[in-house]
Amino acid sequence: MEKNLFENAREAVNRLTQNRGGKHNATSQEDMKAAKQAIQSAYSQCSQEEKQQLQQLEQEVEAHHNNFQ
Repeated sequence: MEKNLFENAREAVNRLTQNRGGKHNATSQEDMKAAKQAIQSAYSQCSQEEKQQLQQLEQEVEAHHNNFQ
């Protein structure tokens, strides 16, 4: 069974946030961009409950981004 867009978004955010110990480099920039794109894609095919979870994932991405500025 193919993964849905919601699962892809959650995995993308996990990859991004698990890179906390490393430098804020090109890879983490790419991971951040991928996470944001995955979240936006998931909005089109998710339930109301999943939308709330996606909003939380967006907050995690922003918090991660702010920690490196």
